[in-house]
Amino acid sequence: MKLTTLTLAAALIGGAAWAGETAPKDVVFAEGGAVESSLSGAPGDASNGAMIVGSKKHGNCVACHQVSALADVPFHGEIGPSLDGAGDRWTEAELRGLVANAKLTFEGSMMPSFYKVDGYVRPGDAYTGDAAPENLPPLLSAQEIEDVVAFLATLKE
Repeated sequence: MKLTTLTLAAALIGGAAWAGETAPKDVVFAEGGAVESSLSGAPGDASNGAMIVGSKKHGNCVACHQVSALADVPFHGEIGPSLDGAGDRWTEAELRGLVANAKLTFEGSMMPSFYKVDGYVRPGDAYTGDAAPENLPPLLSAQEIEDVVAFLATLKE
């Protein structure tokens, strides 16, 4: 009986956390690409966002952008604009929209859409030579998007 109660409680807690999350296909983009509402329903963690921005295995934002706050991460890119001052240039909603799908703000942008699951031009499935399955996961989770937004918002001039 105790195991069933604990399992039910864990399921309810997990379900409550999931209930606040917006699925990639349900994100509401304003004109210009801003996303007003949190994608996860929880505040972002700026320190985790910094890790994601600088990680070659996660967001890898530094592959294209320079970020002075992450000077210890080698090989910053020069394709995208510097992210220094991003918190002054864009609102939190604009930052969220840019990270989720920059193409809705900057048409023709080379920036990946980090919270998108469809509409790709035939992506491959790893190194198999086959097309990817129909349902692709987003590059970052809703909470990871919120964490990146929280970090970017700290980057002031």
